[in-house]
Amino acid sequence: MVKNLLSDRVLKMSVSATLKMTEMSRELKEKGIDIIPLSIGEPDFNTPENVKEAAKLAIDNNLTHYPPVPGLPVLREAICKKLKRDNNLDYNVNQIVVSTGAKHSLANIFMSILNDGDEVIVPSPYWVSYPEMIQLAGGKMISIPTTIDDGFKMSPEQLEKAITNNTKAFLFNSPSNPTGAVYTFEEINNLAKVLEKYPDILIITDEIYELINFEGGHFSFASFESLKDRVVLINGVSKGFAMTGWRIGYMAAPLEIAKACTKLQGQFTSGASTISQAAAAEAISTNPEGSEELKTMLSQFKKRRDLLVDLLREIPGVTTNVPGGAFYLFPDVSSYFGKSFGDRLIKDSSDMCLYLLEEAHVALVAGDAFGSPECIRISYATSIDNIKEAVIRIKNSLEKLK
Repeated sequence: MVKNLLSDRVLKMSVSATLKMTEMSRELKEKGIDIIPLSIGEPDFNTPENVKEAAKLAIDNNLTHYPPVPGLPVLREAICKKLKRDNNLDYNVNQIVVSTGAKHSLANIFMSILNDGDEVIVPSPYWVSYPEMIQLAGGKMISIPTTIDDGFKMSPEQLEKAITNNTKAFLFNSPSNPTGAVYTFEEINNLAKVLEKYPDILIITDEIYELINFEGGHFSFASFESLKDRVVLINGVSKGFAMTGWRIGYMAAPLEIAKACTKLQGQFTSGASTISQAAAAEAISTNPEGSEELKTMLSQFKKRRDLLVDLLREIPGVTTNVPGGAFYLFPDVSSYFGKSFGDRLIKDSSDMCLYLLEEAHVALVAGDAFGSPECIRISYATSIDNIKEAVIRIKNSLEKLK
């Protein structure tokens, strides 16, 4: 084998913890073991019928050739109308860049703005791919810890204290993965007041869970006129429209940044699938307030959240809050660290998740990957029956730890 075949950047990169657990679960399932998967962040609903029909029509109309790199005009126009309709934000199509998922949009922005040593402030717990993307682009992630006691929300004082001369960007996610935290307008406004004092800091707001919000209001940093010219808004159709496999995300950004991301994307991937873009245009043109399918999804997620919170609170030593959105709980299970079952010692959340996978046959994700090693992430994007059975298995397995 060639010496040093792989690059340092790849060797330093971690495997996605959520995808790793999903793969482990799949391997056990193939062996005939009944695994309840609560690890992956994917709605268990089907894509709405009108969206699927739009994709079929696109195929029939031979919409199968290379699209413009930043996206089909019909989709970019639909995104502009959506941002005005749902968020009262004014953008033109030249500020919109469509990519193969919101994850791709985030990678584009980091690669386009970061130089070696640039710092990006990120509240912790954070989505597993943030630190790897930032590091790959040459940046340094500065995490701000939050706890279950403060609802996993950062304070303005924490934000200001983290800002240095090397701060290039602030990355914000509400509703949050993995905690489900939803910031109120007042809380975002207080953070905005801090950022107003630092005009050179770019604000990246990841709003992929916008439609899975039980609090009744979604607020964006782009809503503040004093900040809008340095806000990059990231969103997509995967979560809110149950379209994970279609792979469509987008950014709305200052023109200079949109052009830079289009330039980068043109060299790496070019435009996203035309069929997926046609489907996404139909989805984004749907007013959430008038869609019974979207309302049903939201109500079902809320019902599952309430059930899971109630069931987990019956387990001694498991501490959880009530998240305002997304479809995750992020309970603290650190009271079990140091306990054993046979020869197995539970030292941290990684040990806990591996134990629960092998003993309870429930797939979860360790909090270490999200910057909070005392917690585990549970996805309730699954059936009521699965949730009930999973908690029974988890409770029985935890009772074995002494």
